[in-house]
Amino acid sequence: MAQVTYYTAEGLQKLSDELTELKTKGRADIARQIAEATDKGDLSENAEYDAAKDAQGHLEAKIANLANLIANARVIDESKLDNSKVGILCTVKIKAPTGAEMSYTLVSAKEANVRENKISIDSPIAQGLVGKKVGEVAEVKTPRGLMKFEILDISL
Repeated sequence: MAQVTYYTAEGLQKLSDELTELKTKGRADIARQIAEATDKGDLSENAEYDAAKDAQGHLEAKIANLANLIANARVIDESKLDNSKVGILCTVKIKAPTGAEMSYTLVSAKEANVRENKISIDSPIAQGLVGKKVGEVAEVKTPRGLMKFEILDISL
């Protein structure tokens, strides 16, 4: 049974766009590579043909994986989210033991992007924050040991 994963509307759209790109441009590129390799003669000893066929196999596997992921994806209804405590799609402002303040948005693993301050809901930090309310302290196990983060603000 396939696992249901939750996405923002934006995140699911990105996956759909990627799938469309792979099905159109990706397949066309591979077909062109196979055609070029075929034009070079004997296929039994044609390394370019073998490489193109391998690339085609990888592309089709990626397409199947993405299609399966999208088929089992659900969009999160932000209007039904509770921002009184930390949960998926919440942007949480925390204070580290060093006094540094950081804000993170908790998203699905596929949407996580540290540059955009989006962390996976499955990450150790997010798991330590989930369910906490403003003013509470979350204890998070990190490679450096146990760290305590104070929840300063929660928003959607």
